[in-house]
Amino acid sequence: MHPEIRVIQEKVEKESLFVKELLAEIGKVIIGQKYLVERLLIGLLANGHILVEGVPGLAKTLSIKVLSDTIQTKFQRIQFTPDLLPADLIGTMVYNPQTCQFSPKKGPIFANLILADEINRAPAKVQSALLEAMQERQVTIGDTSFKLEEPFLVFGTQNPIEQEGTYPLPEAQVDRFMLKLSISYPNKEEELKIIDLNATGQLPQVQKVISPDDILKARKVVNEIYVDEKIKDYILNIVFATRQPQEYKLDLKDLIAYGASPRASIYLNLAAKAHAFLKGRGYVTPEDIKAIGFDVLRHRVILTYEAEAEEVTSEDVVKKILDEIEVP
Repeated sequence: MHPEIRVIQEKVEKESLFVKELLAEIGKVIIGQKYLVERLLIGLLANGHILVEGVPGLAKTLSIKVLSDTIQTKFQRIQFTPDLLPADLIGTMVYNPQTCQFSPKKGPIFANLILADEINRAPAKVQSALLEAMQERQVTIGDTSFKLEEPFLVFGTQNPIEQEGTYPLPEAQVDRFMLKLSISYPNKEEELKIIDLNATGQLPQVQKVISPDDILKARKVVNEIYVDEKIKDYILNIVFATRQPQEYKLDLKDLIAYGASPRASIYLNLAAKAHAFLKGRGYVTPEDIKAIGFDVLRHRVILTYEAEAEEVTSEDVVKKILDEIEVP
């Protein structure tokens, strides 16, 4: 092992000690859903927002709430509804008759972890207000901009059913989410444990494991994780195959309307580093890229009408690309 990588490896081993403890605490309440919990941690460590899609009752909201309970951060749950206004999210200017002046009253967006529940139920003007917070890490009220405290992360949830009264998220906003997670039902064994856990009507209490400073410190180590040039080429080949599949001998040109944006390359690199950190490694392997590839790409590959007519999903396209692109 290269001396530099050995130094990074030692740092990762030291700083990632909290991961097992954190997963154990979350596991007291969340049964199964290992994939969801790991991806929430990846978003936290890689400083990327997460969109979670799944049918009702799969513990999407609960998972995010429990994660926030294990971290000493400020948590806000915002229920998105069709009548929500931007001021309900970011705050507004309030007139003080005593001073005859307007002063800002900050909204619920001023927290560390934001749960945007059923994010696709709010209209476009609310989405645009959220967009500034997600991208710029700041909020503008009146003519003043306010920086949001780090760590700042938006976890959006949406249900794939009950599409009446929903507003499809704009492509520009969907692209701001580092990961889009698609979660499914637990197995029989897990669901039996869920029944037993909820039989008393009171869920176990989780302990605080880490502080915001610990997260920021861990992020610095994640950023130092070694990525070989061959791995970077592998990332670029995957992303470019979504744009020019014919150059990689993939018969997908008629199925893809728009390929993944450069954010896909950036986020694949960052998320793979965070995945390596969770596994206690100071370097990224092709397995990290494959593990996180679906979550980074599934919402960035826009399909043609022909693909929809053939009932081909973006997951099918991403799977074919990950299967066919040569692994270094």
